Amino acid sequence: MFKEFSKTLKISVPLIISNVSQISLGLLDSAMIGAVDYHQLAASSLVINVITIPQVLGLGMTMAISPLVAIANGRKDIFKASHVLFNGFALCTLSAVIIAVTLVLNKNLLLHLGQDKQVAIFALPFYTIMVWSLIPMLMFSAVKQFCDALEFTKTAMLLSLLSLPINAFLNWIFIYGRFGFARMELFGAGLGTLITRALIAVILILIVMRHKLFVPYIQLRSKAWKISSKAWKELLAIGIPSSMQYGLEAGAFSVSGIMIGWLGATAQAAHQIALNIASATFMAALGLSLGGSIRVANAYGRNDNLQLRRIGLSTILGGLFYGIICAVLFVVFQHQLPLFFTPNAEVAAIASTLLVLAAIFQISDATQAIGVGLLRGIKDAKLPTAFVAFAYWIIGIPVGYFLSFKVNMGPSGIWIGFIAGLTASSILLNTRFLKRTKITTID
Repeated sequence: MFKEFSKTLKISVPLIISNVSQISLGLLDSAMIGAVDYHQLAASSLVINVITIPQVLGLGMTMAISPLVAIANGRKDIFKASHVLFNGFALCTLSAVIIAVTLVLNKNLLLHLGQDKQVAIFALPFYTIMVWSLIPMLMFSAVKQFCDALEFTKTAMLLSLLSLPINAFLNWIFIYGRFGFARMELFGAGLGTLITRALIAVILILIVMRHKLFVPYIQLRSKAWKISSKAWKELLAIGIPSSMQYGLEAGAFSVSGIMIGWLGATAQAAHQIALNIASATFMAALGLSLGGSIRVANAYGRNDNLQLRRIGLSTILGGLFYGIICAVLFVVFQHQLPLFFTPNAEVAAIASTLLVLAAIFQISDATQAIGVGLLRGIKDAKLPTAFVAFAYWIIGIPVGYFLSFKVNMGPSGIWIGFIAGLTASSILLNTRFLKRTKITTID
């Protein structure tokens, strides 16, 4: 088991670093904006909560590329892998444009969510620019999924790491008004994110077009790079359920964030701080999930069901251990971590309480992410989507609403709902994977 997990971890570490770097862009924005005004921090929280659902729907679509390319790679089918790259990139780019245009046309929705008026006004311009930044973000993700499937993970990792100092520098210029630029505050954070995402997307595309590793795939472009309804159907068969899975989970967190906004700007800012920290640890679990998914898909392509099961079991156990470590760290540093995001004592105190609850769901959050990835690797996406819907929307949201507003537990009630939903999701998904891999042939 340890040997298999070591192989998965070797693939996953660059993915983990890349994922943590990407989520760190949001953490960086929150930290730099929190130093300006907690109302603007709450506004950034509102925007993130609103755009998270469509954002993860788009990211879920890109997730279809990796298992299909990994399966083709397991079968040594270079043409199919190149064909999936082109059609996947086209599909994801189109999805990104549709998502962005739809969101911009409906931006006034922010004024009708029952939020603090000043928070909603601050949110509008930030919302618009963050929505446009989704297009280069999803283009980068589509190409990255192709690279990850071929276990070429370090370049995307380095680009993701490079994005942090670039974004920090641009934030410093635009938020605070340096080098002759006007002081833009929250809008400046969004502008820095847009430029950073566009830059790393262009660089990764150029690398794939020119790097020697990808020459066999690029050389086939005259034949393989054609729009195919069959390829789009195959991508959508995995992409739509994957999008729904991530959308249902993110939607539950976003709706909960909006409900917390009904409790006031202080509670909302505290919620965003705790959620940012929990999201950072989740990105590591997601990287492990992606690594497991790639290895499972490769074994699936070779029809090596025994190794497939070993990979899955070792990845689940590794995620369990990781979740325990995160839980301990959250409890130990519950008072120190919020201070990185706000000097406001009341906001920090609420965030500290929420971090204790976040510690409880670290184990189920990590293992449910891995369950989703492993099932995607064997092209099992439909029933897991129903599991996710049940766990978050039938259990998590109702429990959170009841405890928060009927039992008057405030933000803590919402976070107990998170615990209930994530635990149910983890049990259902991993039980499904273990049952599917007991049979001789996976169909």
